[in-house]
Amino acid sequence: MNNGICILPIHGIGEVQPGDNLADMLVDALRRHDMAFESGDVLVVTQKVISKAEGRLVNLETVEPSHMARMAALQGRKDAAYYEVVLRESRRIVRMDRGVLITETHHGFVCANAGVDESNVPGEHCVTLLPIDPDASAMRLRLALRDRCRVDVAVIISDTFGRPWREGQVNVAIGVAGLAPLVDYVGQQDSYGYTMHASVIAVADELASAAELVMGKVDRVPAAVVRGYSVTPSDNGARVLIRAPERDLFR
Repeated sequence: MNNGICILPIHGIGEVQPGDNLADMLVDALRRHDMAFESGDVLVVTQKVISKAEGRLVNLETVEPSHMARMAALQGRKDAAYYEVVLRESRRIVRMDRGVLITETHHGFVCANAGVDESNVPGEHCVTLLPIDPDASAMRLRLALRDRCRVDVAVIISDTFGRPWREGQVNVAIGVAGLAPLVDYVGQQDSYGYTMHASVIAVADELASAAELVMGKVDRVPAAVVRGYSVTPSDNGARVLIRAPERDLFR
């Protein structure tokens, strides 16, 4: 029986700097509001603060654009240095139109501009890059919280992705530690006796998206706790959410 979940925003984390101990910042922010992590919680934290803490920042003034980046800038609204960073963070360009590059990152994510982001970053010429290994980042944070609080908390690192056939963006999981990102119903029977053949639910994406409802984009709330979700433990990480090329009908 599912008794529901609650989603708690973590306020007051403050500006994250390279080298900061994010686990300490999260625990202290909760404590200031008379809250604490509990075993079974799912922590959803944005890619942005993970990238800042890990120093995944680039000053565009230090970047020398290539010819291709300059060509992209002629069609787009950003400068050539930005496109150069996007190209460096990509292993292939999926589509390029009107200054937007849909690329496949070195992780295998297909997203706009390789996840290179100017929003919520201090400094006019600074951008953030995705973490080098988001699953490893999630695991480090999970272990740090276990050491600090003696609780078992699953961690999801979220980022905002567009969707090819629908307007609007949603948060998805790019790094996961401590929970199964997929729930597989294949082979189970529904309430009418029909055997399900294709129902595999991306629960890590659903949790990431649900948490965004209390985090917002301009409220400086980069983390939330999902409490009450029945976690299935797993060390698979978010990489299982990436569809293999041989199974991708649109590649």
